[in-house]
Amino acid sequence: MSKLLKSLLLTALVVFMGILSGCGDLTVLNPKGPVAKDQSNLIIYSIIFMMIIVLTIFVLFTIMLVKYRERQDTSNYEPDMHGMVKLEILWTLIPVAIVIALAIPTVKTIYAGEEAPKVTSHKDPVVIYATSADWKWIFSYPDEGIETVNYVHIPTDRPVLFKLTSADTMTSFWVPQLGGQKYAMSGMTMNLYLQADEEGTFKGRNANFNGEGFHEQRFNVIAQSEKDFKSWAEKASTESPELTQDIYDRLLIPGGSKEKTYSGTHLAFVDPAADPEYVFYAYKRYGYELTNPHDPDAKVEISDEPLLPPRPVTVTNPQFERHDMEPMIIKNGEGYHQDKHYDKEMKKMEDDIQTNEFNKKESDDAGE
Repeated sequence: MSKLLKSLLLTALVVFMGILSGCGDLTVLNPKGPVAKDQSNLIIYSIIFMMIIVLTIFVLFTIMLVKYRERQDTSNYEPDMHGMVKLEILWTLIPVAIVIALAIPTVKTIYAGEEAPKVTSHKDPVVIYATSADWKWIFSYPDEGIETVNYVHIPTDRPVLFKLTSADTMTSFWVPQLGGQKYAMSGMTMNLYLQADEEGTFKGRNANFNGEGFHEQRFNVIAQSEKDFKSWAEKASTESPELTQDIYDRLLIPGGSKEKTYSGTHLAFVDPAADPEYVFYAYKRYGYELTNPHDPDAKVEISDEPLLPPRPVTVTNPQFERHDMEPMIIKNGEGYHQDKHYDKEMKKMEDDIQTNEFNKKESDDAGE
C-alpha cells in the first residue's frame, strides 16, 4: 500500500471518528476486556474495509470522468453497445467477495462471544443473574448470596457469566467497554460472557427503549482485583439487610432506584423465566395499577404494606411444561448448579421462538 493511500485512509478514519465523537464518547472503541477488544477490532476492520471500497469507487469514478469526458471532436467515436461478459462477471464477483470478507470475521466474533474468553478459560466464570425491571437492574450472586440494585461488582482477569432475564418489558443489557449488548426477555434466560482486564468503573445501561423511565435504567460495573472482590462480597453478605419477598416485590413496581445491597437473592423464591406473570402479582400485593403515562390526572397509589400473601413458586410459562422443565430455585447458601439451569432447553426455546415453531404447535392444538 502506497504512502499516499495510507495517509488518505488515516485522514479519513480520523475525520470519521471525529464526526462520531460529536455524538458522544466512543467507549466501544476503548475496550477494557477481551470480548470488547474482539468486537472493537471487528468494528475498526469493517470501517477500514468499507473506506477502501469507497476510496476505490471515487478513484474509478474520477478516472471515468476524465477519460471518457465529452470532447469536441466526436467524428471517430463509435460506442460499442454490446455487453462485456468478463466485466459483468467481475462486478458480480466483487460484491460477493466483499460480503465474504466481512461475514467471516463477523461470524467468528459472534460465536466466540457465546463462550467464556479463551485467554482465561482455566478460571471458572463468576455467575451473576441480571434481572431488569422498570426501570432498574437487579443483580443476583447465587454463589456469594448477595443481591444488588443498579450496580455490580466483578473481579478482573476472570470471565463473568451474566444470565439475563426480565421481570416485565424487554430490555438490552450493555456495557460498551466490556462487550456488546444482548436482550433480556421475560420468560427467557440468556447467557452473556464479559470480562474486565483492568480495574475501574464502567458504565452500563439498558439500550432498548422501554418507557418513560428508560433514561434511568443505568448501572455501574465496578471491576476490582479477585482479593478485593472477595472482601466486598463477604462484607456485603454479612452486613447488608436480608432480601425478603416483600422487599423484592416492592422493587418490581415501576420507578427508579438508588444503589442498594442485600444479603440473599430473589432466586430463593421465584424463577422469573418460569413465572413471567409474577410481576403482576407483585403489583397486586401493593395495590399498584398500571396507568396511562400520557394522562396528567392519573394517580398512582402504592400501599406501604403488602395486601396479599407472598406468591408461592409457580409456573406460568407454557414452554416449561413443553420441555419438561422445573422452576430454577436456588436457596440461599446453596450456590449455583449448572445442571439446574436448562441451558440447552433455553437455547431450544430461543430457536422455537425464532422459527415460530411453538406458535404453530399452539395453533394446531387449538384447532384439534
